[in-house]
Amino acid sequence: MGGSDSKLNFRKAVIQLTTKTQPVEATDDAFWDQFWADTITTVQDVFALVPAAEIRAVREESPSNLATLCYKAVEKLVQGAESGCPSEKEKQIILNCARLLSRILPYIFEDPDWRGFFWSTVPGAGRDGVSGREDGARPLAELLLLAVADLLFCPDFTVQSHRRGAPDTAEDIQTLDSCEYIWEAGVGFAQSPPLNYIHDLNRTELLKLLLTCFSEAMYLPPSSENNILNPWVTFFCSTDNRHALPLFTSLLNVVCAYDPVGYGIPYNHLLFSDYREQLVEHAVQILIVTLEHEGGAAPGHSQPLDSTGSPASLDDQDFVGPDNLFVNYLSRIHREEDFGFILKGLARLLTNPLIQTYLPNSTKKIQFHQELLVLFWKLCDFNKKFLFFVLKSSDVLDVLVPILYYLNDARADQSRVGLMHIGVFILLLLSGERNFGVRLNKPYAVRVPMDIPVFTGTHADLLIVVFHKIITSGHQRLQPLFDCLLTIVVNVSPYLKSLSMVASNKLLHLLEAFSTPWFLFSVSQNHHLVFFLLEVFNNIIQYQFDGNCNLVYAIIRKRSVFHQLANLPSDSASIQKALQRKKRSPEGISRTNSQETVSMEGSRPAAPAEPGTVKTSLAATPGTEALPTNPVLSWKTKLPLQTIMRLLQVLVPQVEKICIDKGLTDESEILKFLQHGTLVGLLPVPHPILIRKYQANAGTAMWFRTYMWGVIYLRNVDPPIWYDTDVRLFEIQRV
Repeated sequence: MGGSDSKLNFRKAVIQLTTKTQPVEATDDAFWDQFWADTITTVQDVFALVPAAEIRAVREESPSNLATLCYKAVEKLVQGAESGCPSEKEKQIILNCARLLSRILPYIFEDPDWRGFFWSTVPGAGRDGVSGREDGARPLAELLLLAVADLLFCPDFTVQSHRRGAPDTAEDIQTLDSCEYIWEAGVGFAQSPPLNYIHDLNRTELLKLLLTCFSEAMYLPPSSENNILNPWVTFFCSTDNRHALPLFTSLLNVVCAYDPVGYGIPYNHLLFSDYREQLVEHAVQILIVTLEHEGGAAPGHSQPLDSTGSPASLDDQDFVGPDNLFVNYLSRIHREEDFGFILKGLARLLTNPLIQTYLPNSTKKIQFHQELLVLFWKLCDFNKKFLFFVLKSSDVLDVLVPILYYLNDARADQSRVGLMHIGVFILLLLSGERNFGVRLNKPYAVRVPMDIPVFTGTHADLLIVVFHKIITSGHQRLQPLFDCLLTIVVNVSPYLKSLSMVASNKLLHLLEAFSTPWFLFSVSQNHHLVFFLLEVFNNIIQYQFDGNCNLVYAIIRKRSVFHQLANLPSDSASIQKALQRKKRSPEGISRTNSQETVSMEGSRPAAPAEPGTVKTSLAATPGTEALPTNPVLSWKTKLPLQTIMRLLQVLVPQVEKICIDKGLTDESEILKFLQHGTLVGLLPVPHPILIRKYQANAGTAMWFRTYMWGVIYLRNVDPPIWYDTDVRLFEIQRV
């Protein structure tokens, strides 16, 4: 009964706030306390009891009341941070203020006239509760962020108290060393504190408020200027926040240590709530939003780590690093055991949705893989030592397989185009390093449920088969990614020791599809795809001929495709004829002759988006600057066909002679002959290996910003923090 009474009282207070025409004095505590004192509510209750229309009405008609409400709520958080919340009542007040601010902030951000409100100092802030120290001169945003940072290390509220004995006296948050209260063992911290679901819930509520504070970025239109920084993130990740190091470490360790399967008891996720999952989800979202690059290091400015000295897990050398301490700390991790902990944790979480069990739906499937992919990208981008660690062990394949699974699964769903892009960007980044190509030669033994042909081969075969599937049966909006997909294959091709027959046929099918005259002439850039595929074949023939009899055989079988390319018509009449043929048959890349076979056990075909699915728009895909653009048809003379033509010239007569002499029809005998054949001295001089590395550009930072905020917008539906507010960074569309 008490719960419904408190909700009624809270609702009455909201109605009073919206109907009062005169400003309510900040000193009228009896009025303001109705919003947070004694109300037993959840964040969902607050969202239901404070409707959007009423927040906007107060903003327009009683602006001073909205300003006072925000100020008083922040004041309560500051008081709680100073007192250490010794009583249950004070803890409840803190949670209610956090929920209320999470509800109101998006409506502050959506109005340009209000956006600066939190960055102004409040008149009289030194009186009435907010301590009269110099903090009184701080803008409201800074007071709010510092209070939340303190409260995230508040003993008996968000962390385990270390105090023995007298339980009535609270530990002083202002003097405790929060590095001793890091939430989870891992990077730079050895002890694993006991799980406490109340602490996890309280941390989650505060992180939700923090994420809402950072979401001002959603209300600004997209801009490719790299120097536009989020003031909330900039301050929170600066030296003003004395908890920056332990908080960064806590967030990273909580994410990388999380094991959703736990002890593996079937259906355990249906029997009890996993409060750690909500915390992990918010932690990874806070990490990807705070790890914002500000376009370079602060010149000549060595960043101190912490008054306690840097932990052994961070580079101890004098470091001129970014002002953003989260980026600074991430870039300084260097111990192999820390890299191993991070990589294993991310691989475990990325692989989780792929787990096959005999009991359907018996294990928990996490849903935040897109955020994990962005975090993995930022780790590789900001910490090159981590990237090289990933590539020097075959553990990189534990990240590759789930990425290929997500790409294959999402290829037909236009609401997941962003996921396709981030997956391909990561593979493009990895493929720029020789070790990635070498690692792909490891046999693929794991059987992940994918609707792709069954094959026996390596991880390189898996990559090619999945890419072929994306190109031939993906959503049409994926066409801008074709260049990237083939660039990845080109980058790894010089190191591929033995392609399977299935993967070899897929590559030849792509060449066949891309080299039809109507496809080549219809768009001026389409010939790039043929150049990429020819480069793949040349690399494998010149650097890995010995083990690739399957590919050589596939080239011989499809030799007519190469002859047609060499004799491509260049007169305008023939080109017009080819384009007319396209108009009569407008279908995309044909799947005929792609030799589809039985799919892997347990797989489901990639499904299109469910009707009514909400998606967010993306910034333009940043280019990869792969090949120079030639005017139409000057490229024809540059087609790199010499190596393949020489191979065909030498091998085709030999293969035909064997078939006639021995009456062969069995391809295994031909493969055996090709296996022991050699082209030493017969091919043109090998060209130098050309690797196209991913180049970050102004568009990249903007693309990532719109993508990750779009993901966060769609993932936070309970409560729907930003739903129905005037977001400007992207558009919300129904599929």
